[in-house]
Amino acid sequence: MDKKIKVLMVDDEERFRATTNKILTRRGFDTIMAESGEEALAELSKHPDVIILDIKMQGMDGHETLLEIRKVKPDVPVIMLTGHGGLRSARLAYAEGAFDYLSKPCDIDVLVGKIRDAYYKKKSPEQAEEKTVTGVMIPISEYTTLSGDLRIRDAILELKKSFSSRMSTSKIMETGHRSVLVLDEKNKVGGVLEIVDLMDMIMPAYLSAPKPSLADSIQYSPMFWKGMFTSEIKKKASMRIREVMSPAPYAIDAGASLMEACYMMLKHKVRRLVVMTGGDVSGVIREQDLFFEMEKVLQE
Repeated sequence: MDKKIKVLMVDDEERFRATTNKILTRRGFDTIMAESGEEALAELSKHPDVIILDIKMQGMDGHETLLEIRKVKPDVPVIMLTGHGGLRSARLAYAEGAFDYLSKPCDIDVLVGKIRDAYYKKKSPEQAEEKTVTGVMIPISEYTTLSGDLRIRDAILELKKSFSSRMSTSKIMETGHRSVLVLDEKNKVGGVLEIVDLMDMIMPAYLSAPKPSLADSIQYSPMFWKGMFTSEIKKKASMRIREVMSPAPYAIDAGASLMEACYMMLKHKVRRLVVMTGGDVSGVIREQDLFFEMEKVLQE
């Protein structure tokens, strides 16, 4: 994004505000936090681009706050996010001028997509109709990056962190990416390490070698497989990432269209592309990012 989108998050649950603040900041947004409708109205002086508004709060609820926001900042898009509203509440929010309405728990990718949609529609309706790759990619700061010289045992721990560090509350969820980008000595992407690479790594070479038919029946017996998983992962733990990683993902320009991204994924039978800006890696676009965009198109 050329300009950081400024997001005002209004919610009376402290843990949710802290979690969301950390996630959205990591995603490249400027964030303003408010714990009540009254505080949200005071924060409007900071000129947020998009407002995320909880419905059930102490004091002014979300519907009351939305009506007051409309009086002061009628053009600022407001996304209602709640675990307490139903269809009736959703219809009321739309009637009051909300841009969109999401139920909790909400996946962070969905929420981020809605924030970007709201911002670009306000800025330029034409631009919102067809995003470029930059508009839906995951920033490179969101991906774990490792050196190819790192040992597999350490790589597994780092990959695990990409899951455990993804925080969640009862209202918002964030999941890991199931892969890490491998950087070379020039800080360029030299490969990608996926869970499937680790599975392939622990397969003994003799399993794919020619063998007599009798061996087939032995191979697939419970006795043959017993203990193999544990022994192979321990045996391979000292290998280097570069020995087992997959080649670097195909690259696509940050300004490319989403249709081009679809075409490249289908052509090369891959699930992600590295996004390049001026020769540097700026992000990753995944098949699920394209899927979420498909859903948004149908909702418009």
